[in-house]
Amino acid sequence: MQRWRISCLLLTIVLPGRLWALEAALPGAELRSEAVFRYWGLPIYEAQLYTMGGGPFDWNEDFGLRLRYLRNLSQDNLVDATMQEMERLGGALPVRERIEDCFLGVSQGDTYVAVTDGPSSIRFWRNGEQTCTLSYPQITYRFMSIFLGDNTRSRAFTRVLRGE
Repeated sequence: MQRWRISCLLLTIVLPGRLWALEAALPGAELRSEAVFRYWGLPIYEAQLYTMGGGPFDWNEDFGLRLRYLRNLSQDNLVDATMQEMERLGGALPVRERIEDCFLGVSQGDTYVAVTDGPSSIRFWRNGEQTCTLSYPQITYRFMSIFLGDNTRSRAFTRVLRGE
């Protein structure tokens, strides 16, 4: 019986750690939808969108995005892909150094949580530990459009992730 209690206690401490940042940073947010992003058929990450009360996605309200990686990716891969996508979607931004501070390489099972704070700020956590706050005019739309915009690499993924 004692071993069971300890196991339950450990689960309540360890498992929520992956989402605690999102819940603490965005009170009232609930899971809206989830989708798996694939590149040339290979699964890259599972994404979960959290909106206020689990309601419809709205660029004018803060929201959270949780990515759980399904393969290993280096920091260079993450940073380069992020910068290329932001440039493709609306032109280059002078945020590369800050993005390098935010993103470390990932292994299968690692998570990143991004929580918006208005139109010009996003907070990031990796495996439950805050890595940075990215601030720049309109960065919420510019960065999050990689996943949630109208011109993403996979419109089917985006529709499912937005809960449409």
